[in-house]
Amino acid sequence: MHGQPAENGPASPASPATAAGTAPPLGRHHDVDGRRLLLHRAGTGGPSVVFLPGAGLVGLDFLNLQERAAGLTTAAVYDRAGTGWSDPADLPRSAAEVAGELRDLLRAAGVPGPYLLAGHSLGAFYARRYAQLFPGEVAGLLLLDPGHEDIFDHLPEGAAELNERMKPDPETMPDLTGEQLASARAALTGLLAAWPDGVREALVEYHLTDWRTQLHETANFETEIYDELRNGGPLPDVPLILLTAGGRNPYWAHFMTEEQMRAAHDGIRAMHTALAASVPRGERRELPGASHQYLHIEQPGAVLDALRDLLAATRAR
Repeated sequence: MHGQPAENGPASPASPATAAGTAPPLGRHHDVDGRRLLLHRAGTGGPSVVFLPGAGLVGLDFLNLQERAAGLTTAAVYDRAGTGWSDPADLPRSAAEVAGELRDLLRAAGVPGPYLLAGHSLGAFYARRYAQLFPGEVAGLLLLDPGHEDIFDHLPEGAAELNERMKPDPETMPDLTGEQLASARAALTGLLAAWPDGVREALVEYHLTDWRTQLHETANFETEIYDELRNGGPLPDVPLILLTAGGRNPYWAHFMTEEQMRAAHDGIRAMHTALAASVPRGERRELPGASHQYLHIEQPGAVLDALRDLLAATRAR
């Protein structure tokens, strides 16, 4: 639901991570606690921008932003364990584990702190958890259409029950048909048209093969991750910009009336406004027409503007 509960599925013993055994199209592996994790960095200066992808996406899906951010400062994209070109891991995992892993990876890769964490959807949970656990290492936060542990308090009555009934089970979902694969391949190829050929081709194959990973990764939304963020303490007093995707959520149309959808979108705006207001220098901006999953591809200029503003604010301190 809005890139949050609707993507949930039951826990899996381990992620497929089929790309992990292949050479990454860009970046290099670093050893963190016996696992090889992919990170690609570019640019110089600080604070370093680190992109945390949402469920179903990987670091190189944010290459369009990283390349432009690298003209402003050090910028890094990476794959969490269990996703992309990083080694497999049991999924789902706690937000604290993911935050600690990222901290170790940034140190192993020599990415200088402090960090401006740019987290999308599920990645925004991990960015906030990092800021809760290691506040002195965070210079700013950019939250791209983030979820929130109290999301159901802002959605229409009965949304939680609807979400529970609509949860997909990645273990029982059928494989994509040839027609579905061809359609998805064409859509992804068009979406990533600006990516270098080798990177685009590798990303398309990954997404067509490991699409169940997002369901495994978000299986603990309503249990562990929500409670971690709820009880994890306040965010540090750093500049924060939150970008809300203003486009219509097509998933909701399957089980919500138009009135319920309007109420749900209003609820998301209220939730995002409250999250931005939870820190002294928080700000919410809306991206009209942008989708939850791909706002960074559909409106990269607006995301880059927010990054520039955050960099200016952090450097002014």
